[in-house]
Amino acid sequence: MFFFLSKIGFFFLQPSNSLVFVGGVGALLLWTRFLRFGRWLVLLCLAGLLICGLSPAANWLILPLEQRFPVPEDRGPIDGIIVLGGSLDTIVMGGRGEPALTSAAERLTIVPRLAKRFPDVPIIHTGGHGRLVAAESSEADGAGAVFADFGLPRERVLLEDKSRNTVENAVFTRRLLRPKPEQKWLLVTSAYHMPRSVGVFRQAGWQGIVPYPVDWRTRGREDAMLGFAGLSEGLKRFDIAAREWIGLLAYWATGRTDTLFPGP
Repeated sequence: MFFFLSKIGFFFLQPSNSLVFVGGVGALLLWTRFLRFGRWLVLLCLAGLLICGLSPAANWLILPLEQRFPVPEDRGPIDGIIVLGGSLDTIVMGGRGEPALTSAAERLTIVPRLAKRFPDVPIIHTGGHGRLVAAESSEADGAGAVFADFGLPRERVLLEDKSRNTVENAVFTRRLLRPKPEQKWLLVTSAYHMPRSVGVFRQAGWQGIVPYPVDWRTRGREDAMLGFAGLSEGLKRFDIAAREWIGLLAYWATGRTDTLFPGP
C-alpha cells in the first residue's frame, strides 16, 4: 500500500505538476466571479515556473543532498558491491528488447571500475519494476545484460528482481545476502539519493554499509549561484531534489529511515 500511495502522492506533490495545477485552477477562475484570485494563481504559477526552472533554486535544493556523503577513501577490503536500481527504463526495455539507460546510468557504468578495484567480491544489483504502469521487463533483466556486456563473470553477479522502492531494496537484498555484522558492503547510488538510501539500509538492519555516491548533478558549492539555460532542465532537477526531500520526510515519519537527514 505504501508503494502505491507514495507514487500517487508524489505525482501531485511534484513541484512542476503542482505549479501547472495551480495555474490551471487560476485560468479557470478567470471566467468566474473569482477573477482577481484567478489572476493571482496564474501569476503564482508563472513565478514558480521561472524560479524553479531558471534560477539557482534547484541547485540550492540538491546540493545538501549531494554533499552529505563524500566518495570513500580506500578503507581496505569489502565483502560485496550493492548497486541500487533506478538506472534503467523498464517500459522502454519491454518495448525495444534492449537495455534502456536513464539519466542515472552512472550507477551501472561505475561497476567495471569497482569490479577491478575489488576483485572476487560479488556484485548485487537490486531493482525490479518500480512503476505503477505494467512493464514486460525488469531492471534486473537490463542490469544482467549490461553487466554481461561489461564482461563481468556471471558467477560474480546477483540480481534481486522483486524490489520496487528503496525500502524493498534494503529488505530484499538483506534477505538475499544475510550479511554478518562484521562485513562491509559498498552501496552505490546517485549522490542525491544517498542520504535516504543509507537511512533506509540502516533501519533495515544493515551495519556495514560504505556509501559510494555517483551520478553527481552539480560540481559542488560553486554551482550554488548557477542558474539554468532552459526551463525544463531546471524543473527536472528541482523535481528530483524535491522528491528526495519529500521522501526523506515521509520515510522518517513512517519509521523507514533512522533519522530525518541521515549522515556519515
